[in-house]
Amino acid sequence: MAELPADPLAELARQLRTLKAQRGLQTGGLQQRTGLGRTTLSQALSGHRAPSETTLVLLAKALGADPEPLLALRSAAARPPVSRASRAVGPLSFEQRYRAYVELRHSRLTVVGLDLSRPERAHWPLDAAYLSLELAERTEGWPGGDEADQPRLVVKRAEHALSERRRVLLRGLAGSGKSTLLQWLAVAAAREELPEELADWRGRIPFVLPLRSLVRRGPLPAPQEFLAAVGTPLASSQPEGWAEGVLARGEGLVLVDGIDEVPQGQRSVTRDWLEELLAAYQDSVFVVTTRPSAVPEGWLGASRFTELTVRPMSAADIGVFVGRWHAAARRGTESAEEQRHLHELESALRMTVRAQRDLAQLSSTPLMCALVCALHRDRRGHLPHSRMELYQAALSMLLVRRDRERSIDIPEGIQLTEHQSVKLLQRLAYWLIRNRQTEMDYPTALALISDALPAMPTVAEQGPPEQVLAHLIGRSGLLRQPTTDTVDFVHRTFQDYLGAKAAIEAHDFHLLINNAQDDQWEDVIRMAVAHARPAESTTLLRRLIARGDNEPKHRPRLHLLAQASLRYATEIEPAARQLTEQRARALMPPRSPEEADTLAGLGAGVLDLLPSSPENLEVDELEAIVRTAGAIGGDQAYAFLQGFFNQLPEKYRGWELNNAWRNFDVMQFVRDFLPHLSGKPMLHIETREQVAALHLLLPVQDVQLDLDLTAEEILGCLDPEHVKSIGISGKNVNDLEFMRSFPHLREISLRGCEKITNLGALSGLSLTSIRLSHCPEHFSFASLSRLPALTDLFLYSKVPYETLAELPCTENLKLLWLGPEVKASTVGISRWQQLKNFVANRSLTAEEWDEISQLKNLELVQGLPNVAGAPLMTTVKTLTLDEATDESLQVIAINFPRLKNLTIHRQASRAVIDLSRLRTMRDLRVTLNRSGEKVKLGGFPAERLTIKPRPRDDSWRA
Repeated sequence: MAELPADPLAELARQLRTLKAQRGLQTGGLQQRTGLGRTTLSQALSGHRAPSETTLVLLAKALGADPEPLLALRSAAARPPVSRASRAVGPLSFEQRYRAYVELRHSRLTVVGLDLSRPERAHWPLDAAYLSLELAERTEGWPGGDEADQPRLVVKRAEHALSERRRVLLRGLAGSGKSTLLQWLAVAAAREELPEELADWRGRIPFVLPLRSLVRRGPLPAPQEFLAAVGTPLASSQPEGWAEGVLARGEGLVLVDGIDEVPQGQRSVTRDWLEELLAAYQDSVFVVTTRPSAVPEGWLGASRFTELTVRPMSAADIGVFVGRWHAAARRGTESAEEQRHLHELESALRMTVRAQRDLAQLSSTPLMCALVCALHRDRRGHLPHSRMELYQAALSMLLVRRDRERSIDIPEGIQLTEHQSVKLLQRLAYWLIRNRQTEMDYPTALALISDALPAMPTVAEQGPPEQVLAHLIGRSGLLRQPTTDTVDFVHRTFQDYLGAKAAIEAHDFHLLINNAQDDQWEDVIRMAVAHARPAESTTLLRRLIARGDNEPKHRPRLHLLAQASLRYATEIEPAARQLTEQRARALMPPRSPEEADTLAGLGAGVLDLLPSSPENLEVDELEAIVRTAGAIGGDQAYAFLQGFFNQLPEKYRGWELNNAWRNFDVMQFVRDFLPHLSGKPMLHIETREQVAALHLLLPVQDVQLDLDLTAEEILGCLDPEHVKSIGISGKNVNDLEFMRSFPHLREISLRGCEKITNLGALSGLSLTSIRLSHCPEHFSFASLSRLPALTDLFLYSKVPYETLAELPCTENLKLLWLGPEVKASTVGISRWQQLKNFVANRSLTAEEWDEISQLKNLELVQGLPNVAGAPLMTTVKTLTLDEATDESLQVIAINFPRLKNLTIHRQASRAVIDLSRLRTMRDLRVTLNRSGEKVKLGGFPAERLTIKPRPRDDSWRA
């Protein structure tokens, strides 16, 4: 391995300048190619500060260079020579000792297949391994208008997405990098070296709490038990009350890993435990991870958690990962020939992944990408083509071939065939699955091996159970011993694969079907169908369908799981295939964003079940179909969208298609679709590629820029003469003076603009709408009073006032939207007598209700949990509630006599909603966003009830 220079940052800047000169590029040209700001480029080229990974990847691409050597220099520049804890002079405090322990404990990753000859050396230093992946946040669209209820995605790199968050629920597929992200956060916090984007997390002390370990040990731990619960050796020397004091002072960074690894029956207890911690330690930071389907959306919403989702790795990310894997592999060999061979393999794999879309999709998570790299090396460039083939090949590679082909000795005195190893591992995996665990006690693992040996005499004669288990842990590459008294699989995926094989061999079809509604069993079911013989696959699918037919509550999940499992079957009875597809079509077409997202998760195969023509479809179906195909992405989805779009009535060519363009080649998508969208919908710009494509869409009237751009860049990519509505976010805008360059501007949205401290530059402009989100702490709202045309105000930020009476705003307001961040009392709201629309995301006191009742023009009230305590409201015609309690419905029937439209966002905590109390309100129409509960009409006319998603039968009636 090449020796790193004494000053890696200076060397990095020198190489970038050399590449720039060799390409004959000026800074302006480099800006255009990368989409980066002048300041960012200047800092990278001068060596003033280490550029971000994203910046380096973009620069490497623009300069035609391999990003890996540049990233290695960046990593060396960012890495401290010695941790703070080890530099301390004199006796170390407990905090210093604990920080040093966390740094060492979590600073290495086990990487699948990295060193096949020495699996105990298959570790990656976290500094070299960590890849900042993209996280997506689903937010509400531009408030007001027809798009208010349409969710959209804002995608940012992890450190940017986590910035200024205190509570995060992180969703991600198996192997997507959730746990690695927590590990990186723990180490960076322990070293006190979190990046600038996470400056407000600095100084915090990390607690890594893997739920897979905690749930086995009985009641979930209190703070003083955190260290002991995860087996930290320092637990016994922890000063009394230390952990509780850390959290109470708001200095804790609590990293809770694996809600999905908690049995379903215990998840409500886990949520209660989390909420108790949150209530007691409100100023500490909490990050919780889970697989996507383990808990419903909003599971921690009441505790104000932001939900983020790990995105699949992009082509650039895959390229970086492939480079890092091979660089780490090269560090593990001293043979010049092998190092040269690894260079050749890396180059070949980069080209193969770019050329083969299926392989790129297979490699879109760190786990799967590592498997692909390992198999590519092991098989000298020949790769499997499906997920199951990949697992099968990986097992063969990890269990036997690496030792036989590399002439490895038998260090434990045990030599197992591949079949013998698989049989033993299956027993362990199947026990974990049946017991809803992802980790077992060492004595349990030993007992399982002991029970198996009498039937395996050729294994038993080689050594006792302890020796066999030690061999599996040390040599299989699949099993590990995270602590002295626990055993688990290196990744849950292998556990599911082997457990599914054991279930099929044991003919435990009944067990599989009975647990099919449980998200922990989804992958097990799919892989069981793959392992099964044709007749067994048919039996499994028929039983899934039959159970779905008999259980309406689980029907969509079971029938869609059957459809998703169909493509795993090697051979299937035609009648069973037809039955499965028939049941899936009964759930088609999708009628809501939630149904669309569920279908998209099944992959491109679901496109064959979607209607190919918009003929005879309702609006909700049209939007959901476009959303499904747009979320799937890829060539097949693109072809489907083109055919569907060409037949789509022009008035429906809008939001969902606009929302999909980030999942395809941006330039091609813009040319084929976006110029034809009806009504010029607001464009949401999330990537530099989309910015570069804006010139094809000019003139743009309404745009939301969800990435960091400078004022100069914003003016450069838009035609100021046509812009009417603009939203900006990030920290690169220093002031708002440039907004005066837009003569027809009427609406502005500011989100997380930390350098904007007031609205003075907007004074006197004819703005009618302002949205303020996540303003800096000392933001001044005084200039709101100097916007005479302002009628719509959206506040998603803390305000320095106790009541709205203090809010400096003209008296022309017609719409006031208060997000959950606004704690000020609504006392004083009666000053805005023109107010027609009022939205508040919290309960109101009797005093607040009394003042609101004085608004003589108020027609819409939205976002309230309930209306308990509301007085007579004679003007309100539209009302939206988060939850319909019996008390709320009674209040509505008595105190909202002119109500015409009631929308209820139901919660799953109640089984039946009773509308009988509203039967006397003759002009009332009710919209219910139903999530499985029954509805009792009790005389309320069914024709005045709208249920979303639109039901396909009468199973909603109580």
